[in-house]
Amino acid sequence: MGSILKSLSVSDPLKEGISLKRKRTVLQHILSEKQKFEKKRVGGNMSAKDDFGTTKYVIYAEFEANGVVERPDVVGAIFGQTEGLLGDDLDLRELQKTGRIGRIKVEVHTKAGKTYGTITVPSSLDRVETAILAAALETIDRVGPCEARIKVIKIEDVRATKRKYIIERAKEILETLMEEEIPESQELTEEVKKAVRAKELIEYGPEKLPAGPHVPFSDSIIVVEGRADVLNLLKHGIKNAIAVEGTSVPETIIRLSKERIVTAFTDGDRGGELILKELLQVADIDYVARAPEGKEVEELTKKEIIKALRSKVPAEQVINELFYKGKSFYDLIREKEKEKPEETKREGVKIEKPSVAVKEEGKETKIEPKKEERFIKPIQVPKAAELEKFKEFVEKVKNNSMAILLDENKNVIAEIPVRDLLSSLNDKEGIYAIIFNGIITQRLIDIVSEKGVRYLIGARKANVVRRPVDLKIITFAE
Repeated sequence: MGSILKSLSVSDPLKEGISLKRKRTVLQHILSEKQKFEKKRVGGNMSAKDDFGTTKYVIYAEFEANGVVERPDVVGAIFGQTEGLLGDDLDLRELQKTGRIGRIKVEVHTKAGKTYGTITVPSSLDRVETAILAAALETIDRVGPCEARIKVIKIEDVRATKRKYIIERAKEILETLMEEEIPESQELTEEVKKAVRAKELIEYGPEKLPAGPHVPFSDSIIVVEGRADVLNLLKHGIKNAIAVEGTSVPETIIRLSKERIVTAFTDGDRGGELILKELLQVADIDYVARAPEGKEVEELTKKEIIKALRSKVPAEQVINELFYKGKSFYDLIREKEKEKPEETKREGVKIEKPSVAVKEEGKETKIEPKKEERFIKPIQVPKAAELEKFKEFVEKVKNNSMAILLDENKNVIAEIPVRDLLSSLNDKEGIYAIIFNGIITQRLIDIVSEKGVRYLIGARKANVVRRPVDLKIITFAE
């Protein structure tokens, strides 16, 4: 390489005819080739980092040169004019070898005989060292053979950009987790309850109809339309429901209707009305209950279910209104609600004697009779005769929180605290009557009916939906 330079030097007599412009072009070409050779020898940009994986800062600068220069000229000027300027610790070549300075990117474009462009220097140095390096770039006053000026525009903190990205991305991930992947505690509870309800669900009869666990032995059953209705009733503690599962009534439902007390509980839409009509025609239905108009049984809340079952109407009345008078079930309910205020008004009606007109000496005098007020009192419901048989035991439990279990001869089997009543029933046999100063619930009714108890006497009732035929339920107020 040295021999080539010697042969092309200005003092060479063989090259005196070469113009100055030609010399300059050849020299630039040789220098660029030398730079490429040096880069290959020491590793050059190949040893630098091509990515921004560990980059902390990025220096952005602009340059302007009074002439036409290329990218290698700019890179060469940066390395050449900063060499030895900042000491060995901040020498650009050494920094690039060790990976603390990334690949220097230069973009150039020429206009009207001048060159303009941008310089990008990735740095993994600390903040102070990066600022020193950026200031050193501004000391470069020549690129190739041309005068030049470099101006640092900004130093970007890559970590700040990464932090901003991390925050935004973390928000998106968290929202996705909260909405889709991480269920709330209530959803977990519902999932567990749903699994338990599905386990309680049984298949009854040859048609394998979805039914609650109490259908095989309960004296009264509720006939609903589908599996989802049975599951909803199970969710709210009603375990004696069975589904028709289709538009045609199965033989199992027809057979059960002849043996049990059956309540038809259908949806409040057109489909529910059609199924109800078919049930009333082919099965021996005792009562009719329907979901609120426009709603389905499967979507009802516990309060709506209990209200609908309490408002059930005898099947004979529904058949008369539905088939002979052309009225719907809801028309019948509305008429019943209108009758209630009228019956209330009739209580306490005043009955007055009419006035009598008397003629006296050509004059007609109106004699007002003495007003007699009479009130029609509501009929008093007599106390249940059965309650008199257990009067002494009722008086006894009224003063404490005990429950008395009697056999058929009214002998005391056991006296136990009311709070232990449910758990103690499993150990006792031959129970004929239970008297306790507490609330009669549906759960208690279901348990005592399975034990064959004939009388259940308590202080009051709460949320009783169904009553077995063989069990007499009496409250202290009756």
